[in-house]
Amino acid sequence: MLEFDRRSALGLLAAAPWLGAASRGDGLRLAKAARAQVGVTTDYDPSYRAIGYPHGDVLRTTGVCADVLVRAARDAWNVDLQERVHTDMVRAFSAYPARRAWGQKSADANIDHRRVLNLETYLDRQGARVRASQAARSGDGFEQPEPGDIVTWRLFGNGRPHIGVVVEGPDRPRVVHNIGAGARDEPLWMLKLHKPAGHYRWRV
Repeated sequence: MLEFDRRSALGLLAAAPWLGAASRGDGLRLAKAARAQVGVTTDYDPSYRAIGYPHGDVLRTTGVCADVLVRAARDAWNVDLQERVHTDMVRAFSAYPARRAWGQKSADANIDHRRVLNLETYLDRQGARVRASQAARSGDGFEQPEPGDIVTWRLFGNGRPHIGVVVEGPDRPRVVHNIGAGARDEPLWMLKLHKPAGHYRWRV
């Protein structure tokens, strides 16, 4: 039994680089899918819309910051955050801020996945949060962001939650996000005035 355990451990160690490579590949696919939205999503519209379920969406020419991640996950991984967030909220509604923040009494598949606070909660519940550096006080101070990482802020001046997908990093990191004028690919330092809120490395 001891010999078997040693062999198993050696096998896991040998596989570890491949597992890491697979994780990086997932991140690169998410980053590529986020970047593909630049020039397609050219507007910002936070209006409540009734959409289909699952795989519901508003027109890709518009949307909110959360739609960048939702669309990238669908395009890169065939993962539907609308369905995943809704299913988790039905199962554990009290774990989400929906009642406190928006006065909801139940999950709403039209909007829940399009709200940053809900996405943060879902990613936390998936164990995807990267430990924050104590020195990270500016909006570009995330610890070693990698392509495919998800980062969130509270915007300067109004505290509104915001989210983006890292598309380059950790050197000279860039993010794709929609802060009001459609999907933009910008250097992370351009968001340094905002308060960092969450850093996630979610792989499926």
